[in-house]
Amino acid sequence: MATTADIKNGMVIEFNKNLVSIIEFQHVKPGKGPAFVRTKLKSIKTGKVIDNTFTSGVKINVARVERRAYQYLYNDDIGYHFMDTQTYEQTFINKDIINAPSLLKEGQEVEIIIHVEQEEVLACELPAFVDLEVTYTEPGVKGDTATNTLKPATTETGATINVPLFINEGEKVRIDTRTGNYSERVKK
Repeated sequence: MATTADIKNGMVIEFNKNLVSIIEFQHVKPGKGPAFVRTKLKSIKTGKVIDNTFTSGVKINVARVERRAYQYLYNDDIGYHFMDTQTYEQTFINKDIINAPSLLKEGQEVEIIIHVEQEEVLACELPAFVDLEVTYTEPGVKGDTATNTLKPATTETGATINVPLFINEGEKVRIDTRTGNYSERVKK
């Protein structure tokens, strides 16, 4: 058991029977009344952010959570299959706990967040940016680059994203996995 004095950014605690990560916190000592800790908590399963205030000195349950490196192998009707890069042990995960399943490419490294006490997979996070090849897009019209107009493009994983008009088939683009948006063209 820890107290509010032990709170740090990134710490995972049990709150209302859910696991939440502390995004930010602030110890407040008002001139009148008891001290308290103002926090922003992010649910690990849903990603929802809530504000909460703890009275100073309250006991909190710290959850042991590990981030482990895995490699994406393939997906089928059971789920998405991953291999632990340390032990070469394989596991499968449901699509709903992966932050951007449509951007997963075979052989890609991901981080899987595991609740150690129960060996339960909480989430699967892709790197912030992935580089994918454009397999289909309409050709851009020469000279039509003055505006910020976007067109749909299909990537090698089957995901459809909006890209600028100058992007053609066969080019690699960098995609932000948190938003699913085009970031930049990858130079060869």
